[in-house]
Amino acid sequence: MMMNAHQQTAALKGAIELELFTAIGEGNRIAGAIARRCGASERGIRILCDYLATFGLIAKRDGGYELTPDSAAFLDRRSPAYLGGATEFLLAPQITDNFKDVAEVVRKGGTLMPQEGTLAPDHPVWVKFAKAMAPLMARPAQQLAELVDPDARGDLGVLDIAAGHGLYGISFAVRNPKAQVTALDWASVLEVAKQNANRAGVSGRFHTLAGSAFEANLGGPYDVILLPNFLHHFDPPTIERLLKRIRPALAAKGRVAILEFIPDEDRTGPAGAVWFAFQMLSSTPAGDAYTFSEYERMLHNAGFGQAELHSDPRELHRVVIAQN
Repeated sequence: MMMNAHQQTAALKGAIELELFTAIGEGNRIAGAIARRCGASERGIRILCDYLATFGLIAKRDGGYELTPDSAAFLDRRSPAYLGGATEFLLAPQITDNFKDVAEVVRKGGTLMPQEGTLAPDHPVWVKFAKAMAPLMARPAQQLAELVDPDARGDLGVLDIAAGHGLYGISFAVRNPKAQVTALDWASVLEVAKQNANRAGVSGRFHTLAGSAFEANLGGPYDVILLPNFLHHFDPPTIERLLKRIRPALAAKGRVAILEFIPDEDRTGPAGAVWFAFQMLSSTPAGDAYTFSEYERMLHNAGFGQAELHSDPRELHRVVIAQN
């Protein structure tokens, strides 16, 4: 089945592009009606629907097609929980092309993309990321804010590094009416974050800082500095250099919160974190999915206090928090 897994990905991507799940959700049950709604051939729709039904994404009853609870919630464009737009980033050529020659990637020990790949300054793929991945990050962003600022009442200065869609910082501002959030990313990416802040009703307390986390004047002091899904792009010496750089921007008892795919110490699980290391191998020059002990060591070397690991077995991400 692994040899044919690319067909499953292609089928899901094609169905999302055709708005197949939305068409069925609108009440089009028969292949002919779905085909007319999607602007496709009836034969093509029938075969694609039957294929997706074998994976539980569509149910077939009495010759007609229906959505399953999961596809109705996450793949029908009319649903507030719609996640289909994530394909714009996850299946972008800048991502998928990294896996065309895995043997050579392994020989090299890093991406085959020229120079820094997607880590090049102001790479356009990160605008795609900011637009496409926000729905997937809404839940972990809310959970991070609840973990770091449980009372959500006092003054709080937050710096969100590599903010992307901005949801991590925005979640702090939504929960805490006294939180002031500064989002750091490339200027083009920050335009997306500003739109999300406006939709969340916190634009008055959402500030932006354009540039590289390794070069920009960070300002501060901040009570919390967020590093969500960013450090995995780099090797440990580079991460330590960044941690040493951000530490002076923290208040005396400020905290850094790292949200990442963190595998167990023996790297046998959770599966999503182990798989993510393979993603980093193929798409970055030296990135990885680091264990908690590795983050502990990097934070210690950068001068931070004791690090704490917070994890929920139901979630893909884990959080490391360390105090200045």
